[in-house]
Amino acid sequence: MAGRGRSGDRIEPSFSGRPARDDDEFSLDADDRVIGSRSTRSKSSKPSPQRAAPRRRREPREREGGSLFGFMRRVIYWCVVLFIWAGIGVAGLVLYYGSRMPSASTWAIPERPPNVKITAVDGSVIANRGATGGEALSLENMSPYIPEAVIAIEDRRFYSHFGVDPLGLGRAIVTNFTAGHMVQGGSTLTQQLAKNLFLSPERTLERKVQEVLLALWLEQKYTKDQILAMYLNRVFFGSNAYGVEAASRRYFNKSARDVNLGEAAVLAGLLKAPSRLSPARDADAANARAQLVLAAMREQGFITDSEVKTAMSQTPASAKSYWSGAGHYVADMVMDQLPGLIGDVKEDVIVDTTIDKSLEKKAEQSLVDVLDKEGGKLDASQAALVSIDGTGAIRALVGGRDYAASQFNRAVKAKRQPGSSFKPFVYAAALEKGLTPFSVFNDAPIRIGDWTPENYEKKYNGEVTLATALAKSLNTVAAQLVMYDGPDQVIKLAHRLGIESELQPNASIALGTSEVSLMELTASYAAFMNGGYKATPHVIRRVTTAEGKVLYENTYDSPPRVLSEQIAAEMDAMMMGVIDNGTGKSAKIPGWQAAGKTGTTQNSRDALFVGFTSNLTTGVWFGNDDGKPMKKVTGGGLPAKAWKEFMVAAHKGLSPAPLFGNGQLVADPNSGQPMAQAAPDGGQPVTAEEPSSTTIGGIISGVFGGDESATRYPQAPVRQQTAPSGNGPIPPADVAEGDGAGYGNVVPPGDVGTPQTTSSVQPRRTTLLDLIMGQ
Repeated sequence: MAGRGRSGDRIEPSFSGRPARDDDEFSLDADDRVIGSRSTRSKSSKPSPQRAAPRRRREPREREGGSLFGFMRRVIYWCVVLFIWAGIGVAGLVLYYGSRMPSASTWAIPERPPNVKITAVDGSVIANRGATGGEALSLENMSPYIPEAVIAIEDRRFYSHFGVDPLGLGRAIVTNFTAGHMVQGGSTLTQQLAKNLFLSPERTLERKVQEVLLALWLEQKYTKDQILAMYLNRVFFGSNAYGVEAASRRYFNKSARDVNLGEAAVLAGLLKAPSRLSPARDADAANARAQLVLAAMREQGFITDSEVKTAMSQTPASAKSYWSGAGHYVADMVMDQLPGLIGDVKEDVIVDTTIDKSLEKKAEQSLVDVLDKEGGKLDASQAALVSIDGTGAIRALVGGRDYAASQFNRAVKAKRQPGSSFKPFVYAAALEKGLTPFSVFNDAPIRIGDWTPENYEKKYNGEVTLATALAKSLNTVAAQLVMYDGPDQVIKLAHRLGIESELQPNASIALGTSEVSLMELTASYAAFMNGGYKATPHVIRRVTTAEGKVLYENTYDSPPRVLSEQIAAEMDAMMMGVIDNGTGKSAKIPGWQAAGKTGTTQNSRDALFVGFTSNLTTGVWFGNDDGKPMKKVTGGGLPAKAWKEFMVAAHKGLSPAPLFGNGQLVADPNSGQPMAQAAPDGGQPVTAEEPSSTTIGGIISGVFGGDESATRYPQAPVRQQTAPSGNGPIPPADVAEGDGAGYGNVVPPGDVGTPQTTSSVQPRRTTLLDLIMGQ
C-alpha cells in the first residue's frame, strides 16, 4: 500500500525495502522517475547541469587512473611469469644440451698440432712447417702490442668477465639492432677459444650453449693469461696461418717477437674476417681495419696519440699472396725428408740445417739479377742453384726464380740433360784407365755407328791434349774417350761419385744425354774439389725435440774415398783450364783459383755451369719449365755469370786458397807423368809417389766442430802405368770396378780423321818436352 509524504506526494517503494527519501535522488539512475508536484523525471529527461557536472569531472579520472595502474600491474606480473618460465626453459636447454656433452671430468685441452721449426746454421729460423705453420709463444715472448690489440678490438672486458660477458652481449645486441645488421659479436675471447678447441663452426643453439659451458669451464681451470696465450697461438689468421707466429712470418716475414704496433694492429684486425681482410688479398681493407684497432687501443688507454701516429706509418702496404723467399724451397725439401729420418712428427721438433742464410739470399739475388737483366731478351724464364761444401752439406739452394709464383724445386726434383757438364766423368774414367791430361787425341769428324757428333762451333783442331779438349769442350774427343773406356765404366764412375739417376750406356752419354738433377750433378763435382771423397748432399744436420732430445744426427763427416788423389788433382787442373782459357771464362773469380765445366743441351733448352773453389762447389741451371729453347744461351753465358756473382759474394772477406793439387800440372822429367806444381806459398808438390797431405779431412774438421786429422782417411792409390803382363794400363784397384781385367788392347774408334787400319794403336802420349819440341 502506498504511503504519502509530507507534501502529499506518493512515494514509490524502494528495492532496498526502505522508503525512498528526497536525498536519494542523486543515487537514482537516469531511468528512474520521481512523481510529485515539484519534480518529475522520465527516461528521456536530462539531469540538471548543476548536478551532472561534478559527476562528469570525477568519474573519468577515477577510471583512467585505475586502468593505468591495473595495466602496469598486469605487465609486471606477466613479465615475472615469463621470466620465470624463460629461466626454466633456459635451464632445461642447458641441462639437455649439457647432458649430450661428455662428462666434465674428461674435458681436456686438445694437443696443439706439432710444429716443425727449421733453422739455419746460425740458429735463425728459415721457416715453420706443420698444421699451424708456427711455434707456440708465451705472452712474455711475443710482442706486447699483439695481446693489447686483440683485447682492445675483440674483448675489452676480457680481464673482468667470468667467461661470458653479459654487458658486452647486451651492447652487441643494441648495436646490431640499431645498425640493422650484424656489426658486433657478443662472444668473448674465452668463448671463441672454446669454439676453436672443441666445437664445430656451425651456428646452432646447441653449439652456443655448449660454447658457454666450455667457456665457464676454461675460466675455472686456467688463468686469464693462459687462456689468452692459447687463443693467440691457435686462432686462424688467414692464408693458412694459425697462431700469431705463423701469421707474423706469413705476412711480415718476421717473428711475432718482433712485430711493431702497426703490424700488431693488422693481425688483430684479421680476426673479424681472416680471409677477406688478409693483407695478401686486400691490403687496403687490412690497413683500414688496422686503423680501427689502433683507435680502440687508444680508447682503452693502451697507447698514446703519438704512438697512433707512428703506427699509422708502420702498417705494411701489402703482402705476397704466398710465402716468398728461397728458404721455403729448403723447408719443403726438409719436410719431404723428415718422415724418412724420424717417422711421423708427433711433437714439436727443431730441424737444424746446413743452410747459411746469407748465402741463401746471395744465391737468390744472383739468379734474379741475371734473369731481370738478360732473361727476357734471351727467352730464359727460370733458374736454379745449389751450393755444397766439401762434406756434401748444402749451404744454399734456390729451386726457382720466385717461390711465391712457383713452389716446384727445379734444383732437386727436375731432371734434365746436363750436356757437356757431364764430360768430367768421362775424362776422369779415362784418367783411371791410364791416360793423362797430356794424352793426345785427334779432334776431327767422327762417326760412331750411325752417330756423328760435332763440336759446338763445328770446327776441328786436329791433335789436342785431353786438357785442351776439356777446356774447349770438344765433343769429338769426349765421344772417343767414351768408346776408349766403354760407356759402362763412365757410368760406374759417375754413380760412384754421386750421380743417382739412371744413365743410358751409349756413346752419346759423353755429351750428357742422360737426365740428372742439378743437386746430384753438383754433389758429384764436390768429389773433385775435396780430393776424391764422396760428398753426399744433405741439408738436415740434426733433429731435436723442443726439450732438446736428439732424434736424428747425420754421419756424413766420414765419407768414403771414390777417386784417387792424383786423379782428383789432375781433374782440378784440367777443369781450371775451362775457366782460365776455355768455355767458362765468364766465371773467373778475382784472386781465387776456380775450376768447372759448362753444359748446353740441344737448341739451348738447358744451360748449366758447375764449378768450385777450395771452399764451395756450386751448380747453376737456366732454362724454361716447358723446355722452350732459349736464344743461343750456353753454359758459359747466363749460368756462368750468375755463378760468378754468387761465388764472388760468397767468398767476400775470405782468404784465397788454392784448389786441391794447387791447380797446376807439369810433367815429371823421370816418368813423363804429370805432377802438381809447387804451391804458391812454398808448400810441397802433389806427386803420384807422395800423396797430398791436404785432403777433405782438413775441410771437414772445422765444419761440424770435429777435430779429426787427415790421417783418418785412406791414402790415395798410385796409378800403375802398365799391367805385369804388359797388356796395358790398369786403374787403381780401390776405385776400379772389378779387378782391372779386360783393359788390354783397347783403342779409340777407327773413324776419326783418316781411317786407321791397325787395331792395336794406342793414343799417343807425350811429355811436356815433346810438346815444347813440337813432337
